[in-house]
Amino acid sequence: MERRTFIKAGAIGTAAAALASPAIAQDKRQWKMVTAWPKNLPGPGVAAQSLADRITTLSGGRIEVKLYASGELVPGPGVFDAVSEGTAELYHAVPAYWGSKSKGILLFGSQPFGLRADEQFGWLMHGGGQELYDEMYGRFGIKPFLCGNSGPQWGGWFRDEINSAQDLKGMKFRTTGLASEMMSKMGVAAQAMSGPDMFQGLQTGALDAGEFIGPWTDSALGFYQVAKNYYWPGVGEPSSAEECGVNGDVYAELPDDLKQAVSFACESLYNPVWTEYTTKHAISLQSMVNEQGVIVKKFPDDVISEMGKAAGEVIDELRQDEDELVKRITESFVSYRDSVGGYMTYADNGQMNARAQVLGY
Repeated sequence: MERRTFIKAGAIGTAAAALASPAIAQDKRQWKMVTAWPKNLPGPGVAAQSLADRITTLSGGRIEVKLYASGELVPGPGVFDAVSEGTAELYHAVPAYWGSKSKGILLFGSQPFGLRADEQFGWLMHGGGQELYDEMYGRFGIKPFLCGNSGPQWGGWFRDEINSAQDLKGMKFRTTGLASEMMSKMGVAAQAMSGPDMFQGLQTGALDAGEFIGPWTDSALGFYQVAKNYYWPGVGEPSSAEECGVNGDVYAELPDDLKQAVSFACESLYNPVWTEYTTKHAISLQSMVNEQGVIVKKFPDDVISEMGKAAGEVIDELRQDEDELVKRITESFVSYRDSVGGYMTYADNGQMNARAQVLGY
């Protein structure tokens, strides 16, 4: 089966734009959005285009956002710097890609054994996370917003079966963010690369295994063609937040109503993106199992235990980081995780466990 290709969507003009008064026309801004994704990649590529369209719509056309996919204007790994330096006005990516800037950034996207999608948003909106997010990204001249989430990611695609934590040692494995720190502590050679590059790595043997997102996106990239063993749970990323970063000077000069339009475009997209991932992950997993021969496997208990020990070491190191802001971010995350996690024992976890007992009625 050939790997899926992604078709460039055409932009559609409106009659209203042509009828705009000179004063309104002069108030228009044309923004370049650079992304870390191939054009229209199911999941993040689709979400990026949705965000560009939503900002344009909610601003009444006063901000026209044109999307440039990875490599069209700058390489995917370069979108943070492009916005920081003013080459583009905004980007769509994930915080897990910016650990070289500061380890503290990584907590805003995903954390091993950390926050679920709803908890991640709750931390930022109601647990003090957004203020810390702003403070950290402000160092680089960027105003950050969460704008979506993949939900629980998967453990990864493995060419060979995993029977114990020992089997992971020396393995060449694609992952990013704090998950890569966790895996490295287990003796894994963690490597960061794009989804298409991960496919090539698995195909050529340069990689033994790797994780990207989840069934919807992973099936589109064709990983099942080169590795049939699909492992869960993805404890390295219980969720993965997508973000929009806007050049700080560009954002600051906006009138208040346009600042609100940008902010609400991001905030209002979080739940639709997350629930679309969840819905299409479920459909895609069933299709891969029934039609592509994918073998779904659970990580052995000792693998999960060793991952937990390694993740604890990663968090301990962040708590002792020489950067005072990284320490504050880490303590805020841990405090929120423990508080909400304790409640979830009775709430969501209780409901899911109860439902599993009677599933099939």
